[in-house]
Amino acid sequence: MWLFPQLASDSSDYIFQQDGAPPHFHRKVRGLLCLVLPQRWTGRAAPLLRWPPRSPDITPCDFFLWGYVKDMVYVPPLPQSLHDLRNRISRALETITPEMLQRAWQEFDYRIDVWRVTKGAHSTVMDIHKIWTVKLPIDKCYDCTR
Repeated sequence: MWLFPQLASDSSDYIFQQDGAPPHFHRKVRGLLCLVLPQRWTGRAAPLLRWPPRSPDITPCDFFLWGYVKDMVYVPPLPQSLHDLRNRISRALETITPEMLQRAWQEFDYRIDVWRVTKGAHSTVMDIHKIWTVKLPIDKCYDCTR
C-alpha cells in the first residue's frame, strides 16, 4: 500500500483516476478508495465523477501519447522483431517536441475545466482526431455510504 501514504504526503490538490478494469471495480477496492481518498478519486461508481466504460481518459498519456506512438510505430512495413519494435517506439518518443507536450497539457487543463464547470454534466471533449460526448453524472457513491 505504498501509494496511499505517498498521495497523502504530496498534497490534497489532485484527483486519483481509477480505471474501470473488473479487478479495479470490485466493491472492496472502491470501498478502500472511499475510505482512503474520500471525494478524491474518479472511476466507475466513484463519488466525485462516475467514469463511464470506454470513455476517453483525461490524462495526456491516454488522450495523446499512446495514440501518437501507435500511429508512428505501426506503419507498413510492420516491425518484424521485438528489437525492431523497441527501436520504433524509441524513435517515436524522440519525435515528441516540447511544443507537443505543451499542447497536450493545455488540452488536459481544458478537459479538467470543462468537467469542473459542468459539474459532470454532458460535455463535448475534442481532440485532434475525435469528438466524444461524455456524460459524467455526479452522484452519491453507494459504496462510500454503506
